[in-house]
Amino acid sequence: MVPKQTQFDNEAMTGTERRAVVSLAVVYSLRMLGFFMIVPVFMLYAPDLDGYSATLAGLAIGTYGLTQALFQIPFGMLSDHIGRKPVIVGGLLIFALGSVVAASADSIHGVILGRALQGLGAIASAVMALAADLTREEHRMKAMATIGVSIGLSFAVAMVFGPVVATWIGLGGIFWLTAALALVGVALIAFVVPRPAVSRFHRDAEVEGSALASVVKDTQLLRLDIGILTLHAILTATFVAMPIALRDSAGLQVGHHWLVYLGAFVAAVATMVPFIIVAERKRRMKEVFVLAVAVLVIAELGLSVLPHTVFVLAVLMWLFFAAFNLLEASLPSLVSKMAAPQRRGTAMGVYSSSQFIGAFVGGGCGGLALHHFGLHGVFALCAALGALWLLAAATMRQPRYLTSRLLNVGAVDAGDAEALSRQLLQVPGVAEAVVIAEEGVAYLKVDTRSLDREALSQFSLAES
Repeated sequence: MVPKQTQFDNEAMTGTERRAVVSLAVVYSLRMLGFFMIVPVFMLYAPDLDGYSATLAGLAIGTYGLTQALFQIPFGMLSDHIGRKPVIVGGLLIFALGSVVAASADSIHGVILGRALQGLGAIASAVMALAADLTREEHRMKAMATIGVSIGLSFAVAMVFGPVVATWIGLGGIFWLTAALALVGVALIAFVVPRPAVSRFHRDAEVEGSALASVVKDTQLLRLDIGILTLHAILTATFVAMPIALRDSAGLQVGHHWLVYLGAFVAAVATMVPFIIVAERKRRMKEVFVLAVAVLVIAELGLSVLPHTVFVLAVLMWLFFAAFNLLEASLPSLVSKMAAPQRRGTAMGVYSSSQFIGAFVGGGCGGLALHHFGLHGVFALCAALGALWLLAAATMRQPRYLTSRLLNVGAVDAGDAEALSRQLLQVPGVAEAVVIAEEGVAYLKVDTRSLDREALSQFSLAES
């Protein structure tokens, strides 16, 4: 029996909420374009820089990940004290400065410095916190998902347009373009993104310092953190070698690389959609997840042993992107399912930092492998990393098919909060409930198939 839909479920975002979410998604995606756009072309232009080596070129691609990982959580916490917009604007200006440094550099060391500065403008946590300030609890997950989708789209756009733009304006031009995009982001924050009436800490969207230790010690979450680190290490290392393989081995001009990437992306999306449906609706997430890791390994093995013709590279890129996109979508969902409801923000913060560390590791190790072992050695390294991850994924616990949900329950004292948590647990479909008295928010994990929405809505002030 399908539970009755309530007014609470069907209520749409307000115009202000939609404007906030869309504009923040655009700001975030513009910044990520700057990180990603050089990935499919940098190794082709890097030999023209003074001091070039394959190792340093790989480091230049991934070095933003280290500074991003180190500063995104502290900057998020800083935004709790001095405001979201000043931190975001400051981060975008630092990112723009890093882009200018990289654009002006004539040595590989200058580009590395510029990329490190780009990562130093770490605004991810502050953007999520501002999105939480500007949306009601019942729309929070939708807002975060929208921003997440924008990141995926920016990656796809960067992979396709990076080679085209590079043929028009060169490597330095891409960096100048990313600086301009960052300034567009500043303008959006200043003039389009609404100013929150109240700015406060949100456990679902921000890192709670006191919860960091327990999140890091959680072996299931740690397994997922290592997974996203490995995935982005493989991604970055793959694109240390792939542009060279397309140009030198397959004989494809740089301006035509986008055809391979676009075709692979379109085919990958068509391939992954049925598996996402099976994973969620048929509740076979672990099986689909493990299959995706296995396909990733197969793609990298193929790249390491097969001849690099255009056809072979296109097919293997299709497999790679299908597996990558499926894993990129599944991992944050698994983190959300496995984290305690009131620690979701902390879990996602650690997860995001792990992702950026993976980019740094992949760039450095990919460049080192290219220097010592050539193209096939890079892909063999990626296959080995994927195989180790496959062993870990196969022993992963089957996830609970629960969805995070927030409920505005109004001001309560500590005693009433405990009693309310117990009452919420009596609602059919509610598996976990934690009420934070000072926030007036209930953090829930629910089974959407069995949830009694009508009963749950009685606890929400959104119905009042």
